[in-house]
Amino acid sequence: MHDTPETTPPLALVLGLGNLLLSDEGIGVHVVQHVSRRYHVPEQVQILDGGTLGLGLLPYLQGVTHLLVVDAIDAGQAPGAILRLEGEEIPAALAHKMSMHQVGLQELLALSQLSGDTPAHIVLIGVQPASLEPGLEPSPLLATLLDQLADRVAGELRAWGFELEGPTL
Repeated sequence: MHDTPETTPPLALVLGLGNLLLSDEGIGVHVVQHVSRRYHVPEQVQILDGGTLGLGLLPYLQGVTHLLVVDAIDAGQAPGAILRLEGEEIPAALAHKMSMHQVGLQELLALSQLSGDTPAHIVLIGVQPASLEPGLEPSPLLATLLDQLADRVAGELRAWGFELEGPTL
């Protein structure tokens, strides 16, 4: 008889980042909240409002095999542009910081490598903000993208093999 090594089932973390007090800066948090309302996600998928916690998020990466981060990024694109970055593309995209939590994201990914808890699959869905003015809601432009962004998150999870139910309308 051959012993088969125990395999840990995949675990995904969808991490929404941003400051909810600065309109589009909080788009990552708005998107993950929207995903939670729009889709029924399996228990192997954790949805987390990471806000501006930065390194405080390190414990949440333990055991995670697939990390999907949603955040506002300044990529010099037109407002509302959506970018998908993977693996090594992510640190380069965060070179131009919009806020302190992006420093935290870079450090979080670096520390996860040092601790051996780096997810095998990492994707960042970045959104070019239209407004960083004080406000609790995304700008009208980014608000119109919430369904599309939630669907992009669901599409990534499904491509990784996670089964989601929805969208609920």
